[in-house]
Amino acid sequence: MPTIQIMSVIGSAVPASLRELGLLACWYLVEDGEPISGPLTSLPDAQALSRQIAHRFDA
Repeated sequence: MPTIQIMSVIGSAVPASLRELGLLACWYLVEDGEPISGPLTSLPDAQALSRQIAHRFDA
């Protein structure tokens, strides 16, 4: 089973499109250091997506 982790980025690492909206942080899901999701705008969103992916592997 793959290990899914949540990675946060801040400041200039946040995509310009999100910084233009005033966001100074975003979150990605990563597996083995590789992003498997686009930037997510909240930690709860990242956690929910992580749970959804984990449930797929439990089935």
